[in-house]
Amino acid sequence: MTDRYTLDDLLAIMAQLRDPQRGCPWDVQQDFASVAPYTIEEAYEVADAIDRGDFDDLRDELGDLLLQVVFHAQMAQERGLFGFAEVAHAISAKLVRRHPHVFGDVRYADAAAQKQAWEAIKAVERRHGGAPQDDSALAGVSSGLPEWRRALKLQQRAASVGFDWPDAQPVLAKLAEEVGEVRAEFAHGADPARLLDEIGDVLFVMVNLTRHAGVDFSSALRHANAKFERRFRQMETLAAADGVPFGERTLAEQEQLWLQAKALEGKP
Repeated sequence: MTDRYTLDDLLAIMAQLRDPQRGCPWDVQQDFASVAPYTIEEAYEVADAIDRGDFDDLRDELGDLLLQVVFHAQMAQERGLFGFAEVAHAISAKLVRRHPHVFGDVRYADAAAQKQAWEAIKAVERRHGGAPQDDSALAGVSSGLPEWRRALKLQQRAASVGFDWPDAQPVLAKLAEEVGEVRAEFAHGADPARLLDEIGDVLFVMVNLTRHAGVDFSSALRHANAKFERRFRQMETLAAADGVPFGERTLAEQEQLWLQAKALEGKP
């Protein structure tokens, strides 16, 4: 044991955990597919720690996320594909390549010009990487992203070639239109396939609205989730203090508790 572990120690620990004879049975059984959900979960836990401003927890969550990178790199090394050193080299080379204004003599007029050049560099990388020829502005938007994130990427790419609303006002109008179409579907029998399509349009426009508002969709939803959970727990506390469990109350009574919970937060 040591008082101060290093990255080399972490790599050695991961290799030992994966050792077929002396390692941990659970770690040895894992593969890329089984570890992937944990990788996604740890990324969200990093975001949660940032939202809460808990920097001690952020340190620990970043460690958990780093473990995921080390885990995947170890499995790749066992297959003779690549190792952690190649991962570090690849991202370092990419950062240098995509920032010629920092690591070279290129100068951009403004942030918009830099962003345009960034996308052009990525397009060249895709072609040199052996990807099928795809000249669409939407080329390279990963299908593995969370769908809200993919919607945002698609919208940003479309906006980069001028296909965008000028500000939030027409987006709000479009949102009202799409909600109206959802209402119409319910009025005409609520066909599941049609509702899937129309509600999808609402969600896509909502992502667009957050983009124009300069609000992160995921952060906004996490904030809403936290607010709902906080108020719901407050309702349960109020109900218990009054002697009748929340679940045994009528909907009208529950609504009154909701209003009380909001009032306690100073919300009208």
